[in-house]
Amino acid sequence: MDDQLQRFLLAGAALDGVAIFYAVKANPAPEILRRLVELGSSFDVASPGEVAMALAAGASPDHISYGNTIKKEADIARAFALGVRLFAFDSIAELEKIGRAAPGARVFCRILTSGEGADWPLSKKFGCTPVMARDLLAKAPAVGVVPWGVSFHVGSQQKDPTAWEAVLAEVAGLFRDLEAVGIELGMVNLGGGFPTPYRAAVPETATYGVEIMAAVRRHFGNRLPFLIAEPGR
Repeated sequence: MDDQLQRFLLAGAALDGVAIFYAVKANPAPEILRRLVELGSSFDVASPGEVAMALAAGASPDHISYGNTIKKEADIARAFALGVRLFAFDSIAELEKIGRAAPGARVFCRILTSGEGADWPLSKKFGCTPVMARDLLAKAPAVGVVPWGVSFHVGSQQKDPTAWEAVLAEVAGLFRDLEAVGIELGMVNLGGGFPTPYRAAVPETATYGVEIMAAVRRHFGNRLPFLIAEPGR
């Protein structure tokens, strides 16, 4: 556990100014979750069970993001009843479910990435195109939720620290397009993908932080959004 907590601290230091939402699915051991709460972590969850585990560890519901883009409507309602107010989606059906089960919640749309450079790209598993994301986020107020941000995942065990560059350019374009029609987004979820060494060496966590934050500043200038990341392993 000490090694994992050390990695959490390293991620926080490398991604200065980025809120860390630990991916509970990576290791939901109660003692780890409790220690992360003490360290000020927020949490990314994928089920009502993970919501309950984070809350049992002492997490505040406003520090929990329901990041699974495919959810049962009953599970959305359960998380909402427990106080969760931040939900991911990537389709009109999911957006409408959140509108019915979690009225007034903040939502963020996940977009596709190439996943190039990752051991497990995940490129076809979740997400939609930026054009579709723009249309979905524009529809969010009509279903009773708040369009709040955009998320993406560059792939698990991403070996290229510059992998965030191209997708951040797309996300910044989405922010500008939506602002032009009166929708002001406030959050970018940088996802996970930060590698851990197994049989081969990987770049240092600090290297990722430098590259990612430089890309954020290039594409957003002085109007930085609220940034979160979801490190797991």
